[in-house]
Amino acid sequence: MQTLLVGIDAACKRVLDPLFEAGATPTLESLFESGVSGDLESQIPPWTPSAWPSIYTGVNPGKHGVFSFLTFDGYDWDVLNRTDVDEFAIWELLDHKGYSSVVVNVPVTTPPDEIEGAIVPGYTAPEEPRCHPEGLLEDIKEEIGEYRIYGGRPTGESPTEAKIEEYCAMTRSRGEAFRYLADRFDPDFGFLQFQQTDTVFHEYPGHWDVVERIYRAVDEQVRATIEEHDPDTVMIVSDHGIGEYDGYEFRVNEFLADEGFVERTAGESGMPSWSSIADSELREGKTGATEERSMIERSLSAAASVGVTSQRIADALDRVGLKETVAKRVPGDIARAAAEQVDFEASTAYMRSRIELGVRINLAGREPSGVVEPSQYETVRSQLIDALGAVETPDGDPVFEVVERREALFHGDNVENAPDIVTIPSEFDHFLTASLRGDQFGPPQEPWNHKIDGSFVVSGAAVREPGTATAHLFDVAPTVLSTMGVPASDRMDGSAMPCVEPAGSEAYPEYDRDETTRTDDAHVEQQLADLGYLE
Repeated sequence: MQTLLVGIDAACKRVLDPLFEAGATPTLESLFESGVSGDLESQIPPWTPSAWPSIYTGVNPGKHGVFSFLTFDGYDWDVLNRTDVDEFAIWELLDHKGYSSVVVNVPVTTPPDEIEGAIVPGYTAPEEPRCHPEGLLEDIKEEIGEYRIYGGRPTGESPTEAKIEEYCAMTRSRGEAFRYLADRFDPDFGFLQFQQTDTVFHEYPGHWDVVERIYRAVDEQVRATIEEHDPDTVMIVSDHGIGEYDGYEFRVNEFLADEGFVERTAGESGMPSWSSIADSELREGKTGATEERSMIERSLSAAASVGVTSQRIADALDRVGLKETVAKRVPGDIARAAAEQVDFEASTAYMRSRIELGVRINLAGREPSGVVEPSQYETVRSQLIDALGAVETPDGDPVFEVVERREALFHGDNVENAPDIVTIPSEFDHFLTASLRGDQFGPPQEPWNHKIDGSFVVSGAAVREPGTATAHLFDVAPTVLSTMGVPASDRMDGSAMPCVEPAGSEAYPEYDRDETTRTDDAHVEQQLADLGYLE
């Protein structure tokens, strides 16, 4: 193996430094000491579904076209997949040059590309994904035992020992599957990704003992992989950082409603919301939900349509001191079934997915029921930028560090997929939500969440001299190619890190993707909702 790329979701200094000090991750620590390492600046938006495609393509979201876990066709939506990423991946470029690859657990890789080697998809794939070659998943399970993409739903406020072991078992299975496939296919390039290092912060924030156990498992798998397959060069990268949110939750659509841009609705007509996902699952029999649960949700949805929304119920409970008590006992999908929602078709502008970090204008001729005429587009966009740019927290501090037109941050043929206005929270210290919750501000739903600064290290034969440096997410793909002496694509937005010998760039064939396919998988949607990515 010439180059091994290891992805550790959400790895950053504020996580790695305490682990190094505790001696919990000797393999990772040794790599960081022997190679070139430093901060890896993420992109906008710094979330898994957009950032990992940026890593494996080397281009910005305006080129590859992915900004969220959701893709949109008018007001219709679906969970994204590989056919929504409009650019070649590293392993496809290597395949074009005659190199083989093994890719395990990398997000947004289903359906898998046909290459010399093997691909086992990660996040956004169905639980039983089609792999490349066909039938590979069955071979893996026969070789190593259970292999799952997703874990079970969170259990209470504190993780049980069974839940912690599930995290660790899933982590071990990634390394075991990769080494089995590396033995079988003898690849030139390997890409192994670990996701539980991010999941734990969403499901059980603040439980550092669990974080350490997961990282110990990651470290052991990295050690075993290096020992067994002796790659010439090892790269460790993260898609973003993670950290505590000391600010507020800012409900963007609540603000837009107060400013006259958003219209409200209730019941089943809002989009996209977890209540509509849950209702769809129940109708199609895709979950284990009880008929009783289904009846309750339908009843609450009907009540919401005549004004008895979960927001009003919450206000009433708050007045008698029972809001928090009840909230802990009512399943989230039931509560959301009664929620007031954004009427996307009737609104002037709205946040459609919080992961996008932005606001979409309901433009006539672009959206099926657009209400803003093209001649008024820039006027409305300027009004929104001024309004959002002036928002302050209850403490008098700016909510946003940047409120800007999308073309100021993205470039490429797929900028149209981006929100019209990009909103970047100050120091990523405020949690943005698209949900309507009564007030514009509240405490963050998740006390730990994504930050812009990840980490990287390059260690091994390709490194000129050990030291420290900084790099950008877009630099990962051209750096990987340079470690193998392969030119980068001239469409890439990054460049090879100075610590390796550059291999130049060349014009590869234009990416000509087939027609996109739908994900349409209720289990995937459930998992993303459990992590707070679908509201």
